[in-house]
Amino acid sequence: MRNSTGDNYSERLDDAARAGWLYYIAGYKQDEIARTMGVSRQTAQRLVAMALREKLIRIRLEHPIMRCMELADRLTRAFGLEACDVVPSAPGETSPVAGLAEAGARAMERELSAVRGRVIAVGTGRTLRACVEELTPMNRPDHTVVALLGHMMPGGLSTRFNVVVRLADRINAGHYPMPLPIYARSAQEREVYRELDTVKQIHRLAREAEVTFVGLGNIGPDAPLLVDGLMSQKEVDSYIAAGAVGEMTGWIFNAEGRLIQGLANDRVNSVPLTRRKGRRVYCLAAGSSRVTAIRAALRGRLVNCLITNEATAEEILALSGL
Repeated sequence: MRNSTGDNYSERLDDAARAGWLYYIAGYKQDEIARTMGVSRQTAQRLVAMALREKLIRIRLEHPIMRCMELADRLTRAFGLEACDVVPSAPGETSPVAGLAEAGARAMERELSAVRGRVIAVGTGRTLRACVEELTPMNRPDHTVVALLGHMMPGGLSTRFNVVVRLADRINAGHYPMPLPIYARSAQEREVYRELDTVKQIHRLAREAEVTFVGLGNIGPDAPLLVDGLMSQKEVDSYIAAGAVGEMTGWIFNAEGRLIQGLANDRVNSVPLTRRKGRRVYCLAAGSSRVTAIRAALRGRLVNCLITNEATAEEILALSGL
Protein backbone atom coordinates (compact mmCIF):
# COMPACT_ATOMS: atom_id res chain seq x y z
CA MET A 1 0.00 0.00 0.00
CA ARG A 2 1.36 3.40 -0.93
CA ASN A 3 0.48 6.84 0.32
CA SER A 4 0.15 10.02 -1.69
CA THR A 5 3.92 10.66 -1.68
CA GLY A 6 4.75 7.27 -3.16
CA ASP A 7 6.54 6.01 -0.06
CA ASN A 8 5.86 2.49 1.17
CA TYR A 9 3.50 3.15 4.04
CA SER A 10 4.16 -0.13 5.82
CA GLU A 11 7.91 0.52 5.86
CA ARG A 12 7.33 4.06 7.09
CA LEU A 13 5.27 2.68 9.98
CA ASP A 14 8.11 0.29 10.85
CA ASP A 15 10.58 3.18 10.84
CA ALA A 16 8.21 5.35 12.88
CA ALA A 17 7.75 2.59 15.44
CA ARG A 18 11.52 2.14 15.75
CA ALA A 19 12.10 5.89 16.06
CA GLY A 20 9.29 6.17 18.63
CA TRP A 21 10.74 3.35 20.70
CA LEU A 22 14.23 4.88 20.62
CA TYR A 23 12.89 8.30 21.67
CA TYR A 24 10.26 7.42 24.30
CA ILE A 25 11.55 4.12 25.67
CA ALA A 26 15.32 4.07 25.15
CA GLY A 27 15.69 7.82 25.82
CA TYR A 28 17.62 8.67 22.64
CA LYS A 29 17.78 12.27 21.44
CA GLN A 30 16.68 13.02 17.91
CA ASP A 31 20.21 13.44 16.56
CA GLU A 32 21.12 10.07 18.12
CA ILE A 33 18.08 8.49 16.46
CA ALA A 34 19.17 10.00 13.14
CA ARG A 35 22.66 8.47 13.44
CA THR A 36 21.32 5.11 14.59
CA MET A 37 18.80 4.86 11.74
CA GLY A 38 20.99 6.51 9.11
CA VAL A 39 18.57 9.36 8.37
CA SER A 40 18.63 13.12 8.69
CA ARG A 41 17.65 14.80 11.97
CA GLN A 42 14.56 16.27 10.27
CA THR A 43 13.50 12.79 9.11
CA ALA A 44 14.02 11.42 12.61
CA GLN A 45 11.85 14.22 13.99
CA ARG A 46 9.09 13.44 11.47
CA LEU A 47 9.24 9.72 12.27
CA VAL A 48 8.87 10.38 16.02
CA ALA A 49 5.90 12.64 15.29
CA MET A 50 4.39 9.95 13.05
CA ALA A 51 4.70 7.38 15.83
CA LEU A 52 2.48 9.58 18.00
CA ARG A 53 0.09 10.56 15.21
CA GLU A 54 -0.51 6.94 14.19
CA LYS A 55 -0.85 5.90 17.88
CA LEU A 56 2.12 3.54 17.65
CA ILE A 57 3.25 5.11 20.91
CA ARG A 58 0.74 5.82 23.67
CA ILE A 59 1.54 8.30 26.42
CA ARG A 60 -0.39 8.18 29.69
CA LEU A 61 0.04 10.45 32.64
CA GLU A 62 0.26 8.19 35.70
CA HIS A 63 1.12 10.78 38.36
CA PRO A 64 -2.02 12.22 40.01
CA ILE A 65 -2.21 16.02 39.85
CA MET A 66 -3.23 17.43 43.22
CA ARG A 67 -5.67 20.05 41.87
CA CYS A 68 -7.46 17.43 39.77
CA MET A 69 -7.61 15.07 42.75
CA GLU A 70 -9.12 17.82 44.89
CA LEU A 71 -11.81 18.58 42.30
CA ALA A 72 -12.61 14.88 41.92
CA ASP A 73 -13.00 14.55 45.68
CA ARG A 74 -15.34 17.56 45.86
CA LEU A 75 -17.51 16.23 43.04
CA THR A 76 -17.59 12.78 44.64
CA ARG A 77 -18.78 14.18 47.96
CA ALA A 78 -21.22 16.66 46.42
CA PHE A 79 -23.02 14.13 44.22
CA GLY A 80 -22.41 10.84 46.03
CA LEU A 81 -20.33 9.37 43.20
CA GLU A 82 -18.73 5.95 43.32
CA ALA A 83 -15.81 7.07 41.18
CA CYS A 84 -14.60 10.36 39.68
CA ASP A 85 -11.57 11.11 37.52
CA VAL A 86 -10.68 14.71 36.62
CA VAL A 87 -8.00 15.19 33.97
CA PRO A 88 -5.98 18.39 33.38
CA SER A 89 -7.28 21.05 31.00
CA ALA A 90 -5.04 22.79 28.48
CA PRO A 91 -5.27 26.61 28.22
CA GLY A 92 -7.60 27.54 25.37
CA GLU A 93 -8.57 23.92 24.84
CA THR A 94 -11.38 23.54 22.30
CA SER A 95 -11.68 19.75 22.24
CA PRO A 96 -11.25 17.78 25.48
CA VAL A 97 -11.69 14.39 23.81
CA ALA A 98 -8.05 13.30 23.95
CA GLY A 99 -7.67 13.69 27.71
CA LEU A 100 -11.02 12.05 28.42
CA ALA A 101 -10.17 9.19 26.08
CA GLU A 102 -7.02 8.35 28.05
CA ALA A 103 -8.84 8.44 31.39
CA GLY A 104 -11.79 6.52 29.98
CA ALA A 105 -9.49 3.82 28.62
CA ARG A 106 -7.91 3.45 32.08
CA ALA A 107 -11.35 3.07 33.65
CA MET A 108 -12.38 0.52 31.05
CA GLU A 109 -9.21 -1.47 31.58
CA ARG A 110 -9.83 -1.55 35.34
CA GLU A 111 -13.37 -2.82 34.82
CA LEU A 112 -12.37 -5.29 32.12
CA SER A 113 -9.63 -6.78 34.28
CA ALA A 114 -12.31 -8.47 36.42
CA VAL A 115 -11.47 -12.09 37.15
CA ARG A 116 -14.76 -13.40 35.81
CA GLY A 117 -16.58 -12.41 32.66
CA ARG A 118 -19.25 -9.74 32.86
CA VAL A 119 -21.70 -7.85 30.69
CA ILE A 120 -20.54 -4.36 29.68
CA ALA A 121 -23.16 -1.97 28.30
CA VAL A 122 -22.05 0.94 26.11
CA GLY A 123 -23.51 4.01 24.50
CA THR A 124 -22.05 5.77 21.49
CA GLY A 125 -20.43 9.06 20.49
CA ARG A 126 -17.11 10.71 19.70
CA THR A 127 -15.63 10.56 23.18
CA LEU A 128 -16.50 6.92 23.81
CA ARG A 129 -15.17 5.92 20.40
CA ALA A 130 -11.89 7.75 21.11
CA CYS A 131 -11.74 6.03 24.49
CA VAL A 132 -12.00 2.59 22.88
CA GLU A 133 -9.22 3.48 20.44
CA GLU A 134 -6.92 4.13 23.41
CA LEU A 135 -7.83 0.82 25.05
CA THR A 136 -5.05 -1.75 25.37
CA PRO A 137 -6.11 -4.83 23.35
CA MET A 138 -6.87 -7.90 25.45
CA ASN A 139 -8.24 -11.40 25.00
CA ARG A 140 -11.44 -11.60 27.05
CA PRO A 141 -13.95 -13.81 25.23
CA ASP A 142 -15.69 -14.32 28.59
CA HIS A 143 -16.95 -10.71 28.51
CA THR A 144 -20.08 -9.66 26.60
CA VAL A 145 -20.55 -6.18 25.14
CA VAL A 146 -24.08 -4.92 24.56
CA ALA A 147 -25.29 -1.72 22.89
CA LEU A 148 -27.67 0.57 24.76
CA LEU A 149 -29.16 2.16 21.68
CA GLY A 150 -29.66 1.83 17.97
CA HIS A 151 -26.72 2.74 15.76
CA MET A 152 -28.49 3.66 12.53
CA MET A 153 -29.09 7.11 11.11
CA PRO A 154 -32.31 8.05 9.31
CA GLY A 155 -32.22 6.12 6.05
CA GLY A 156 -30.29 3.16 7.48
CA LEU A 157 -26.70 4.48 7.40
CA SER A 158 -24.67 3.46 10.46
CA THR A 159 -23.42 6.25 12.72
CA ARG A 160 -19.73 7.15 12.52
CA PHE A 161 -19.18 6.72 16.24
CA ASN A 162 -20.46 3.19 16.81
CA VAL A 163 -18.72 1.78 19.88
CA VAL A 164 -20.03 -1.71 20.57
CA VAL A 165 -18.40 -3.45 17.60
CA ARG A 166 -15.06 -1.70 18.03
CA LEU A 167 -14.89 -2.41 21.77
CA ALA A 168 -15.72 -6.09 21.25
CA ASP A 169 -13.01 -6.26 18.60
CA ARG A 170 -10.42 -4.68 20.94
CA ILE A 171 -11.07 -7.22 23.71
CA ASN A 172 -12.06 -10.23 21.58
CA ALA A 173 -15.49 -10.49 23.17
CA GLY A 174 -18.94 -11.34 21.91
CA HIS A 175 -21.22 -8.39 21.29
CA TYR A 176 -24.86 -7.47 20.77
CA PRO A 177 -25.40 -4.42 18.55
CA MET A 178 -28.87 -2.92 18.30
CA PRO A 179 -29.64 -2.84 14.56
CA LEU A 180 -32.27 -0.12 14.79
CA PRO A 181 -32.50 3.59 13.99
CA ILE A 182 -31.64 5.72 17.02
CA TYR A 183 -35.15 7.20 16.84
CA ALA A 184 -38.25 5.49 15.50
CA ARG A 185 -40.61 7.54 13.36
CA SER A 186 -43.37 7.28 15.95
CA ALA A 187 -44.15 5.92 19.41
CA GLN A 188 -46.15 3.13 17.77
CA GLU A 189 -43.22 2.11 15.58
CA ARG A 190 -40.94 1.98 18.63
CA GLU A 191 -43.31 -0.41 20.38
CA VAL A 192 -43.19 -2.70 17.35
CA TYR A 193 -39.38 -2.71 17.56
CA ARG A 194 -39.48 -3.48 21.28
CA GLU A 195 -41.52 -6.62 20.65
CA LEU A 196 -38.78 -8.13 18.47
CA ASP A 197 -37.09 -11.09 20.18
CA THR A 198 -33.62 -9.72 19.37
CA VAL A 199 -34.42 -6.35 20.95
CA LYS A 200 -35.89 -8.02 24.03
CA GLN A 201 -32.68 -10.02 24.44
CA ILE A 202 -30.54 -6.87 24.16
CA HIS A 203 -32.67 -5.05 26.75
CA ARG A 204 -32.42 -8.02 29.12
CA LEU A 205 -28.63 -8.18 28.79
CA ALA A 206 -28.29 -4.42 29.24
CA ARG A 207 -30.31 -4.57 32.45
CA GLU A 208 -27.92 -7.26 33.74
CA ALA A 209 -24.78 -5.22 32.95
CA GLU A 210 -22.46 -4.70 35.90
CA VAL A 211 -20.80 -1.68 34.30
CA THR A 212 -21.95 0.87 31.75
CA PHE A 213 -20.07 3.53 29.78
CA VAL A 214 -21.96 6.42 28.19
CA GLY A 215 -21.34 9.81 26.69
CA LEU A 216 -23.54 12.84 27.22
CA GLY A 217 -24.76 15.60 24.94
CA ASN A 218 -26.20 19.04 25.58
CA ILE A 219 -29.44 20.37 24.11
CA GLY A 220 -28.67 23.68 22.45
CA PRO A 221 -27.31 25.29 19.27
CA ASP A 222 -24.37 22.85 19.14
CA ALA A 223 -26.27 19.76 20.35
CA PRO A 224 -24.57 16.59 19.03
CA LEU A 225 -27.97 15.25 17.94
CA LEU A 226 -28.40 18.36 15.78
CA VAL A 227 -24.83 18.39 14.47
CA ASP A 228 -25.03 14.71 13.52
CA GLY A 229 -28.33 15.14 11.69
CA LEU A 230 -30.46 13.14 14.11
CA MET A 231 -32.70 16.08 15.00
CA SER A 232 -33.82 19.23 13.27
CA GLN A 233 -33.39 22.74 14.64
CA LYS A 234 -37.15 22.91 15.09
CA GLU A 235 -37.08 19.77 17.23
CA VAL A 236 -34.18 21.06 19.35
CA ASP A 237 -36.04 24.35 19.89
CA SER A 238 -39.12 22.43 21.08
CA TYR A 239 -37.01 20.45 23.57
CA ILE A 240 -35.45 23.62 24.94
CA ALA A 241 -38.94 25.09 25.35
CA ALA A 242 -39.90 21.95 27.31
CA GLY A 243 -36.95 22.48 29.67
CA ALA A 244 -34.50 19.97 28.20
CA VAL A 245 -30.79 20.53 28.92
CA GLY A 246 -29.14 17.25 27.94
CA GLU A 247 -29.40 13.79 26.45
CA MET A 248 -27.87 10.43 27.23
CA THR A 249 -28.17 7.47 24.84
CA GLY A 250 -30.88 9.46 23.12
CA TRP A 251 -33.00 10.08 26.25
CA ILE A 252 -33.76 13.78 26.84
CA PHE A 253 -33.70 15.15 30.41
CA ASN A 254 -34.19 18.43 32.25
CA ALA A 255 -32.02 20.39 34.72
CA GLU A 256 -33.11 18.12 37.57
CA GLY A 257 -32.06 15.01 35.69
CA ARG A 258 -35.65 13.94 35.07
CA LEU A 259 -36.76 12.63 31.71
CA ILE A 260 -38.86 14.99 29.58
CA GLN A 261 -42.33 13.56 29.02
CA GLY A 262 -43.17 12.83 25.41
CA LEU A 263 -41.32 14.34 22.45
CA ALA A 264 -38.25 12.32 21.39
CA ASN A 265 -38.43 10.15 24.50
CA ASP A 266 -41.52 8.48 23.02
CA ARG A 267 -39.51 7.42 19.99
CA VAL A 268 -35.98 6.61 21.19
CA ASN A 269 -34.79 3.06 20.50
CA SER A 270 -32.65 2.90 23.60
CA VAL A 271 -32.59 0.80 26.75
CA PRO A 272 -34.39 2.79 29.49
CA LEU A 273 -32.17 4.65 31.97
CA THR A 274 -32.56 2.68 35.19
CA ARG A 275 -30.68 2.68 38.48
CA ARG A 276 -29.53 -0.58 40.03
CA LYS A 277 -27.54 -1.08 43.21
CA GLY A 278 -24.02 -2.32 42.59
CA ARG A 279 -23.97 -1.14 38.96
CA ARG A 280 -21.41 1.43 37.89
CA VAL A 281 -22.49 3.89 35.21
CA TYR A 282 -19.57 5.93 33.87
CA CYS A 283 -20.24 9.22 32.07
CA LEU A 284 -17.45 10.69 29.92
CA ALA A 285 -18.13 14.34 29.14
CA ALA A 286 -16.52 17.78 29.30
CA GLY A 287 -16.84 21.29 27.91
CA SER A 288 -18.62 24.47 28.92
CA SER A 289 -21.62 23.73 26.69
CA ARG A 290 -22.17 20.44 28.56
CA VAL A 291 -21.79 21.73 32.15
CA THR A 292 -25.53 22.14 32.78
CA ALA A 293 -26.26 18.72 31.26
CA ILE A 294 -23.54 16.97 33.28
CA ARG A 295 -24.74 18.60 36.50
CA ALA A 296 -28.30 17.53 35.70
CA ALA A 297 -27.24 13.92 35.11
CA LEU A 298 -25.42 13.94 38.45
CA ARG A 299 -28.37 15.52 40.30
CA GLY A 300 -30.79 13.00 38.82
CA ARG A 301 -28.47 10.07 39.63
CA LEU A 302 -28.51 9.04 35.98
CA VAL A 303 -24.81 8.22 36.41
CA ASN A 304 -22.67 7.44 39.46
CA CYS A 305 -19.17 7.66 37.97
CA LEU A 306 -17.80 10.71 36.16
CA ILE A 307 -14.78 11.30 33.94
CA THR A 308 -14.33 14.96 33.02
CA ASN A 309 -11.67 17.66 32.87
CA GLU A 310 -10.45 20.34 35.26
CA ALA A 311 -12.23 23.33 33.72
CA THR A 312 -15.55 21.48 33.49
CA ALA A 313 -15.28 20.25 37.09
CA GLU A 314 -14.73 23.80 38.30
CA GLU A 315 -17.76 25.05 36.34
CA ILE A 316 -20.00 22.27 37.68
CA LEU A 317 -19.03 23.07 41.25
CA ALA A 318 -19.46 26.83 40.71
CA LEU A 319 -22.89 26.32 39.12
CA SER A 320 -23.85 24.19 42.13
CA GLY A 321 -22.61 26.86 44.56
CA LEU A 322 -19.97 24.52 45.95
